Amino acid sequence: MTVDFKRRHGAVKQRIWHYYCALTFLAVFSGSPLLVLLFNSLKSSADIGHDPLGLPRAVQFSNFTGAWNQGKIGQSLLNSAILTLGTVLGTCLVAGLSAFAMARLKLRGTDALLFYMFVMVALPVQMFLVPLFFLWTQLHLYDTLYGLILIHVALGLPFAILLLRSYLLSIPREFDEAARLDGASNWDILRRIILPLAWPGLFTVGLLAGLRAYNDIFFATIFIQTDTRLPVSTAFLAFQQGFTRDWGLTSAAGVMIMLPVLVLFLSMQRRFVEGLTSGGLKG
Repeated sequence: MTVDFKRRHGAVKQRIWHYYCALTFLAVFSGSPLLVLLFNSLKSSADIGHDPLGLPRAVQFSNFTGAWNQGKIGQSLLNSAILTLGTVLGTCLVAGLSAFAMARLKLRGTDALLFYMFVMVALPVQMFLVPLFFLWTQLHLYDTLYGLILIHVALGLPFAILLLRSYLLSIPREFDEAARLDGASNWDILRRIILPLAWPGLFTVGLLAGLRAYNDIFFATIFIQTDTRLPVSTAFLAFQQGFTRDWGLTSAAGVMIMLPVLVLFLSMQRRFVEGLTSGGLKG
């Protein structure tokens, strides 16, 4: 028995060693572009042209101050904060109420709405670009941050509702029935029972919606015209002159833009994965 145990233990250790090797390779493969970006942010343009993948020969911290001033990172970060916060609040509010109605209430046409949302998730957003542009112009929502917030909320709602509905279906209905016996209304059930239990799903939906709004450059360049209202994702456009680009300033701006999102995601990745996996328990 002792020999068999040692063999099994050795086999398990050997498999674990293979897993660690594979995970280490994946970590290096996924983290190497970030290191290259960090190295290039500390190089001059001539140094990047000479060796774009190596270590900086002379550290250029002035790239960060130049990128901050030339790209107007401070103002654009404030605009992105407003855009991201508004998108998160709007998506969580509308998606939470819609998912509760579709998951816990017996409403007619729920299956048709679900099919419609699946279709909306599959369709490319470019199909609605031209009519949306003319509609936003007529409604005086063009070149406004709240108009851009409405676009991101509408684009993220189908997936957010589907995810939250799946998460709410995993919560036992016995909680609702017990609350109804005590005289609770639908609003009381939503506020006192569902919301405390569904916060991981709401957190995941809010994080996905916020990241999408923060990283978007497509709709920002189309629906925002004033420079002082542009989000931070468009700051890279300030470092291009004709057919040339200052890659040192571009890399420094990329590091500053990426850092808040990276810190937020790494600090909350467990809650994000928990909400994402729990939302797939039931369909």
